[in-house]
Amino acid sequence: MSRFLAPILILVVLVGFFFIGLHKNPNIVPSPLIGKPAPQYELPLLLKPGETLGTEKLLGQVYLLNVWGTWCFACRAEHGVLMEIARQNIVPIYGFNSRDDPQKARQWLADLGDPYVASMVDTDGLVGIDWGVYGAPETFLIDQTGIVIHKLIAPMTMRIWHEDFLPLIQQLKAARP
Repeated sequence: MSRFLAPILILVVLVGFFFIGLHKNPNIVPSPLIGKPAPQYELPLLLKPGETLGTEKLLGQVYLLNVWGTWCFACRAEHGVLMEIARQNIVPIYGFNSRDDPQKARQWLADLGDPYVASMVDTDGLVGIDWGVYGAPETFLIDQTGIVIHKLIAPMTMRIWHEDFLPLIQQLKAARP
């Protein structure tokens, strides 16, 4: 009897894991950065290559950091949503142009519009490694003290904006001293 019980128990456990996996949102990937300070960095600006921007200069504000690239098909799909969010003027969006040709990136923004207050250039992708960037698009929500609050690994949609990001932003702004 026990030799039949072990395979049945293993099957039940495997079916349980499969069932749980089917109901998880694949866009929510736990990040070790959530609840921790954003990585320290300073990168050149895409539209002003002689200037830099980074962690220290962004302190004191709630903001979105959006990882994008001209090579990224999904980034093009989310671009209109970012333009709409920028028009709402609720929170600044900073671009993080990853592993891209700066000339192509400048042309992209000229052609499609620029939702970013500023866009930084991480040509070799090394700063992205510190952020735990898997690819693009990815969007981080950072609080006033530089703590990473939320991370999305997927194109931003208006539904995700309204259901996930906007409530967190409102909480952060309400808690502002």
